[in-house]
Amino acid sequence: MKILVLNCGSSSLKYQLINMIDECVLAKGLCERIGIEKSRLEHSPTGKDKCIVEEPMNDHTDAVRLVLNALTDAAQGVIQSLDELSAVGHRVVHGGEFFSDSVFITDEVKKAIEACCDLAPLHNPANLIGIHACERLMPGKPQVAVFDTAFHQTMPERAYLYAIPYKMYEKHKIRRYGFHGTSHKYVSVLAAEMLGKSYNEAKIITCHLGNGASVCAIDHGKSVDTSMGFTPLEGLAMGTRSGDIDPAVIAFLMQKEGISAKDVENLLNKKSGVLGLSDVSSDFRDIESAAKNGNQRAQTALDAYHYRVAKYIGAYTAAMGGADAIVFTAGLGENSASTRAEVCSYLSYLGITIDAEKNNCRGKKVDITTSDSKIRVFTIPTNEELVIARDCKALLG
Repeated sequence: MKILVLNCGSSSLKYQLINMIDECVLAKGLCERIGIEKSRLEHSPTGKDKCIVEEPMNDHTDAVRLVLNALTDAAQGVIQSLDELSAVGHRVVHGGEFFSDSVFITDEVKKAIEACCDLAPLHNPANLIGIHACERLMPGKPQVAVFDTAFHQTMPERAYLYAIPYKMYEKHKIRRYGFHGTSHKYVSVLAAEMLGKSYNEAKIITCHLGNGASVCAIDHGKSVDTSMGFTPLEGLAMGTRSGDIDPAVIAFLMQKEGISAKDVENLLNKKSGVLGLSDVSSDFRDIESAAKNGNQRAQTALDAYHYRVAKYIGAYTAAMGGADAIVFTAGLGENSASTRAEVCSYLSYLGITIDAEKNNCRGKKVDITTSDSKIRVFTIPTNEELVIARDCKALLG
């Protein structure tokens, strides 16, 4: 059984082809600058040289077509025909309250995804475009939608409701939804294994720290709270996103700067976060380099980021009445020893002690605590594509 996993962004498409017999990746790649000049496909077949295809991609249909051609190419391909594909799994960011699990894509499912476009305007429309492209190019091929929000549908009302008039929730479904669900689920399952505990018995806090970032409290195998909310803007400060902010700031900026609500939304989503604080970059590597060279604003951005991550960990430890493990994952969480050390420096009151030598690692599954630490701290590389492929396999039976 071979599953093609697609993750469509507004101008990009990431993919992996996974053989579910042994869960090995047969090929992976990225289409960049879709609908923009100088579009390109970077295709990496396992056991073969990586290749670059520079060819116009006017839309996602062109991109999917290039991906399928690369997968079946005589020289750089890894399958002989598309008949070898059992299904296509799509990452879909927002499923609202419609979906608490992955589903086969039907006309009704597509309508529900479209109904959530207002909740994730940067993501859901692109996800739908990828689905439609596959329907055109591979008619009849089973397709599965795997939702970022589904894992968090176990949150209780006390965690997901906002303190606004309840009728606004009833009318507009304004509530906390949470995101990065596939990542939080994947690493928390592995964390339970590393603890030697049943997943349904452990209390785990997962920190997905990348350009987008969120923290999740997982109590006895269920997400009970998470830092992202109605949209992926709430929660931690991120690469370009502000995270938590006083809502009154929006009206204040509109009045003082003479700008629209849309302008403020753009400012908070694309010009804030560590980019806005540092005025250096949204890439933490650039910010860390600037801080080492004496840039005080860069250092302040890092300090603010570490503080907010630690604050959420403390809050979720309280919410669950303790924690067995804390997990760092995603680009920054997996690769930045300094980020992990700085965040954990706030957590000594929990009895957490970090082993500096163990923490000096990148992209590995490691327990970075000392033997006497009261809570284990793990780095675990995430694999959202594998979660999507596994859900496809489960639905196919």
